[in-house]
Amino acid sequence: MNECIEPGPAEAVDALEVQAGDPVIEVRHVGTVLGGVRIHKDLNLTVTAGEVLGIIGGSGSGKTTLLRLMLGLERPSEGEVLVFGQKLGKCEATDLARVRHRWGVLFQQGALFSALTVFDNIALPLRELKSLPKDLIAELVMTKLQQVGLKPEDGIKMPAELSGGMVKRVSLARSLIMDPQLLFLDEPTAGLDPASSKGFVQLIESLKREMALTVVMVTHDVDTLFAIADRVAVLADQHLIAHGPLEQVVNQPHPFIRNFFLGHAERCAADNLRSYRDALHHRDELAA
Repeated sequence: MNECIEPGPAEAVDALEVQAGDPVIEVRHVGTVLGGVRIHKDLNLTVTAGEVLGIIGGSGSGKTTLLRLMLGLERPSEGEVLVFGQKLGKCEATDLARVRHRWGVLFQQGALFSALTVFDNIALPLRELKSLPKDLIAELVMTKLQQVGLKPEDGIKMPAELSGGMVKRVSLARSLIMDPQLLFLDEPTAGLDPASSKGFVQLIESLKREMALTVVMVTHDVDTLFAIADRVAVLADQHLIAHGPLEQVVNQPHPFIRNFFLGHAERCAADNLRSYRDALHHRDELAA
C-alpha cells in the first residue's frame, strides 16, 4: 500500500466541477511531528472553491510541511486532510493519481528537467497518460505557452537558456497542462525582480479568473498577498494563529504579524485593496 488517497465518506466530491464556496481542501485537527519535533498542533482550515489563500509564517513555522500535507506528500500525525472530499491516507496509488490530475503545482525553483526542452517539460504530464496522440499534445502545449505569455519558438529552448521569469512561466504552463481546478504555488515570485514579479502576479490573477482556479499559495511577499490573496492563513507557534481577509489579519496583535506587515496596514485596508485590484484588473484587460 502506498501513501495516497483513501476514499472518504458519502460527502466525497466526485463531480468534475465544484461550485464557488464549496470546500476544496479541509484540514481537520491536524498535528504533525517530524523527526520527533512538533511542527503543527490542532490545525483547522478550509479552502473554498474559487478563492486564493495565502499561507505565511516565519522560518520553521511549517508552511512547506502544510503544503506537503495538502499534496499528500506527508501524512499528519493527528487529524486528517481532505482534497475534493477525499481523505489523504493509505490506498492504491491509482487513486492518488486520479485526484492529482485535478491539481497543478508550481515549485519555488521551477523544477524543470534540464535535459528536456521547454516543449518537452510542458508535455511531460500529458505523455505520462500514454493515451493522447502526438498532435493533440503538441496543440495543448502550444496553447499553454500562449496562455502564459510565451511564444511558440520558446518551445525549442532549453531551461538553461531561460531567464528567471521565463522559468516561472514554463513551470506554470506545465502545472496547468491538465487544466486543473486547484493550483498550488510555492513562493511564486521568489527570485524575480520587481517588474517580473508584478507581471507574474498579474498573469496568475488573469489565469485564476479565466480557468476558475482555486489557488493555495505559500509566500513571504506582502505585495503578492496585496495583489491577489482573498484570505491569509498565518502559521506561528505550531498553530494557525490567524486566518481571514487581509484587512482583518493585518490588525492581529501577534508579534510575527506585526513585523510581517510593518508599514503595510494602511495598504491592506479594504478600500485600498479594492482600488488596487480594480486597477490591476483594468491594466490586464488593456494588455489583452
